[in-house]
Amino acid sequence: MINLELKIPPVALVLICAVLMWLVSVFLPQHGLPDTIARVVALVFVAASTMIGVLGVGAFIKAKTTVDPLLRHKTSSLVTSGVYGFSRNPMYLGMLGLLVGFGLFLGSLYSLSLCVGFVLYLNRFQIEPEERMLAAQFPAEFARYQAEVRRWI
Repeated sequence: MINLELKIPPVALVLICAVLMWLVSVFLPQHGLPDTIARVVALVFVAASTMIGVLGVGAFIKAKTTVDPLLRHKTSSLVTSGVYGFSRNPMYLGMLGLLVGFGLFLGSLYSLSLCVGFVLYLNRFQIEPEERMLAAQFPAEFARYQAEVRRWI
């Protein structure tokens, strides 16, 4: 299973999950909130998630470090301020929120179950390898940061 570590770019994973969510919503019966409520809640999720993701990317750009997790050799600093003060992975949190918003928009609770798979996959094959790399590159600083800030929220 180690061969899957850091192989699928997170943005590609979001797109794969979104397509699967759409397929689930097409083929399984709809169960969810009334359309109007679902769409409003979906819009709130998408707006908040976009903001969180943009703030995460902005913090990386400000720190002059790579936002591409596949280019981990270009990591030049450990970003711990701003949105990174409440989540160690705000970009991934933003991606999850977009998927939740999409699932709500589709009106399919079944499709929302794929968000659990997204989190499990990301934890195991993306975040854990990234954390090992950060622990090796910034041992004391990352250990302190890990103790103070949760992985997701």
